[in-house]
Amino acid sequence: MRRPAAAAGSALFLALAPGIVAGVVPWLLTGWDVRADWGVVLRLAGLLLVGGGGIVLVQAFVRFVLEGAGTPAPVAPTEGLVVGGLYRYVRNPMYLAVAATIVGQALLLGSVVLLGYAAVFLAVVFAFVRGYEEPTLAGRYGAEYEAYRAAVPGWWPRLRR
Repeated sequence: MRRPAAAAGSALFLALAPGIVAGVVPWLLTGWDVRADWGVVLRLAGLLLVGGGGIVLVQAFVRFVLEGAGTPAPVAPTEGLVVGGLYRYVRNPMYLAVAATIVGQALLLGSVVLLGYAAVFLAVVFAFVRGYEEPTLAGRYGAEYEAYRAAVPGWWPRLRR
């Protein structure tokens, strides 16, 4: 896939998937109303999680375009396995970034509902990764993916390359 098409497809997928999961659904659940004041420290932590999650998410999407010449969307996958950037430390930075964004919103808004939603999101994503994504990547990239999977943790980032 050519880079302009990959960039357009990635931008569309970013708006649709994470945009809905980490934007529209939390808004529907909370109306962005502050439910409880959990204190300035938790609100600041929430702000850092939302900002950090957004930065990680955009960086990962850009990596798919530049390194993989494709998109994160299953309908327009990358031509090559993406293993650079944050993918050197953890195999699922996008999912972790979306979860961090949701948890950050929960802390900002004092919303137990959003904390529950984040837990459900992680459970669904974990099942999706194990049941679909990992077998698909193993089939597409073979030994290269298996070596990557053996070297890089899926969910808890390692501190060194």
